[in-house]
Formats: sequence, structure tokens, C-alpha cells
Amino acid sequence: MSSGNVPRPSSIGSAEGMRAPKAVRWIVRTLEDAGYETWAVGGAVRDALAGDPSGDWDLTTRAEPGTVRKLFKRSVPIGIDHGTVGVLARDGTLYEVTTFRRDVETTGRHAVVEFADSVEEDLARRDFTINAVAWHPIRGELRDPFGGVDDLQERRLRTVGSPDERFREDYLRVLRGLRFAGVFGLTVDPDSWRGLVRGVPFLDRLSAERVREELLKVLGGAGRPSRSLALYAASGALARLAPELNRLVGEDRRDGGDDDLWSHALRTVDLLPPHRPRLRLAALFTGVGWPEAQSRDRGRKSPGPRERAALRAAAVLERLRFSNDEIRHVVGLAGWSGFFPEGDPGDEEIRRWLAGAGREQLHGFFRLWWAEARANACRGAGPGPDTVLRRRWRIREVLSREPALKVGELALDGRDLIRMGYRPGPHFGRVLEYLLDRVLEAPDANDPETLARWASEYLEAAGVSPASGPGGSHER
Repeated sequence: MSSGNVPRPSSIGSAEGMRAPKAVRWIVRTLEDAGYETWAVGGAVRDALAGDPSGDWDLTTRAEPGTVRKLFKRSVPIGIDHGTVGVLARDGTLYEVTTFRRDVETTGRHAVVEFADSVEEDLARRDFTINAVAWHPIRGELRDPFGGVDDLQERRLRTVGSPDERFREDYLRVLRGLRFAGVFGLTVDPDSWRGLVRGVPFLDRLSAERVREELLKVLGGAGRPSRSLALYAASGALARLAPELNRLVGEDRRDGGDDDLWSHALRTVDLLPPHRPRLRLAALFTGVGWPEAQSRDRGRKSPGPRERAALRAAAVLERLRFSNDEIRHVVGLAGWSGFFPEGDPGDEEIRRWLAGAGREQLHGFFRLWWAEARANACRGAGPGPDTVLRRRWRIREVLSREPALKVGELALDGRDLIRMGYRPGPHFGRVLEYLLDRVLEAPDANDPETLARWASEYLEAAGVSPASGPGGSHER
């Protein structure tokens, strides 16, 4: 299963030109001078071989954690039970040094390990061949017992050994495989793909936090997240983890585009900056309100597209244990971005949209709309850049008059109601929402006298009157 074409650096799969930071060479030399074989492994080696060097250097050594801590006074016990010690370099950078390990028992969520004697044993427990390559930062030697270098050169993703065994050991490897295939533009080896797909039904054994972090790595990475996300859908992982998003696959757009909602969402995500993963996450959810829900309660009014978008986005984010702040942020963007008033809206329509969307999120809306407009331009359908510029100008025009958009911006509050003789209660919230609704219609009426008169009329009609004593009120 391929993730699409990507540029192929001429240096891919070659150790030529690889160079580790001075601190990494110092750690390796210190350990080897003490008699302990030490190698660089993991992401830094893989990324360098793929032609995209990174600074995430990890080391594996025959020295056990206690020995490492004796050799390096500035060290931190990151994961002693798993053999990992953090060594602080002189510049304050922390490098993880882990003792050679072998798996003793695996459960699909984590492994019980014991220390091993050789780097080959350590590499044998890794997930994919491209991650099972060791490099010696001083000698420049590569250890590649499973053909990871050849796989990188051939743009192939393949498990170390039996695919079914590798995925059974830790089902997070299913999602890691989808990420690696997308990031590096790899075709998944057929046997590995079949094993990966067979592992998808077991993804619910993973903790929500691990799934969330893997998704954020996809969205926060450089390049095109769409390649990995398309594989999420193709493998069945999307349907397993986020059926709300999977409903976008094959769902026609409402604006005449010739592609489906999922493809449009992926193009939009690619056009947003990688340092804004929450914005990319919101882009995935902007269309989830359109597939109609089959309501079992025919007597209850079904939510509209905007409400469905918010509810479905919140459901996914809550399952993945995002923070309340992240959920509010993403749901707000996803729930309102696609529902700006159409055509040539009047000031009141824009004020009401702003009251729901929140002016504090405007920068995010503009970024999201601009990415969607560029995605639309690829297909010649939907709002384009001119529409976004027109929206931006109209929003700024309306905001320049400083309208009240939320209860806290009204010229009358609960303390004023108390001074008018009303006792606090649920009716305070109702009357303030009523006043905001009136002010969104007539912004110039946001003055204390007018609002006090409207509040009295509203409360009188609701059967609430001020009491004779200060701060008292009663319902008739």
C-alpha cells in the first residue's frame, strides 16, 4: 500500500556525510573507553539515512543503568526499569542512553524486557527494518541485520520478522507504520500491510493517550499529513478510532466539488502550518456535520450541520482524552468555520456569527478559510481566495464599531440587576442572554438605561418583580 510519490534524495540509505553532535560522540567515547559497546539507534539514524537529519539522538549500550550513572555524574533516571538513563551534555541537552534489551513477554500494549548482550539482539526487538539500523558515531560503521537500508532505498516499509508477531507485541505499531509510510513516502510491503490490517481491530486495546500522541505526531510533522491519514482510512484504522471522520470518506461535497469530503479535508490539512496541529485537527472536522444522522427519536428535532460538527468533533476528542481547553478550541473552529453566512450577509448576521464563533478565534478562522480556499482552487469549486478576503474585510468592518458580542460586554450586569431590586437566580442568566440577543440586533442600544428598561419588561413578563427591600425579588 503506497502513500504517494515524494522526492527521493540521492543520498538516501547512505551513511556518507552522517555526523553526530559533539556531545553524542563524547558519550559514546566515554562508554567505550570504559569497555561498553555503544551505538546510535532510532529516529536520528533513520532520518539521516532518509536524507532528513534530525536532532533526536538515542544511544544503546551494553552498560547497565547503574554503570551509566557512575560514568556520567550529570544524569537522570528516566526509565531505570527499562534500562534508560538521561545523560546531560554540557549545553544542557538530554540524551537517552538505554541498555541493550530483548523482549521477554509482550501484551499488545507494552513489553516486559531484560538486558541483552549485543546490539543485534536489541535491533531484533524493533518494529520496522528502517528503525532496526545502528550507526557508530565514531567509526561511522552501520549495523543493519534486517535490511533496513535497502528498504529505505527501495522506499519500502517492512516489519522486522513476522508482521503478525510484531503487531501483536504492541498494537501502537499499526499507527506507527501508517505514520512512517506517510512521512517517508514508503510503500508498505504486502505481507506487512496484511499484518497491519489484521492488527487494526485490536487498536482499542491501546490507551487513548497513546493514540492521541501518535495522531498529533502525524499532524505536527512537516510535509503532508494527508499521506498518513489516507492510510488510516485505507487500513480501517480511521473507522476503528474515529468513525465520525470515516463518514467523510466517499461523502459528496455540498459546493459542487468533484471529490469527497475526506479528500477535501486532507488537502486543507496539508496547506496548514505544521506548528499548528490543533488547527490541522480542526480542518479534519469541518465537514463532519454534513453526513446526516439517522435519528431514532423521531419526535426530537435533529441537530443541524453546525451542531452535528461540534458534537461529533467533541466526541472524538473526548475519547482521545484531549484537554478541555483543546476540545473547546478545536470544536469552536470546526463547529463555526464552515457556517459563515453565505452570499452578502448584513451586519447583524455577521455579529451573530461572531457571537457564536468568538472573536478570539478569528486568526484561526482566517488561516483555516485561506487553506480551504487554496484547496478549493485545486478543484475549481467552493469559496476561493476572493471570498476569504471579502469575509475578512466585512468582519473587520463590523468589529470596528466595537459591538457587544457576549454577555460580559453588555452595559448592564448582574450587579445592576441587584441594584434594581432583583434577587439573584436563574432568571439573571436568562435576562442577560435576552439582552444580548436584542443588542446583537440593535448594537447602538447597548446603554444602561435602555438595557434596564428591557430587563424590567422581560422580568415582568416572566413573573419576576423587584421586592420592596434592597436586593430582593419574588415571582408572582
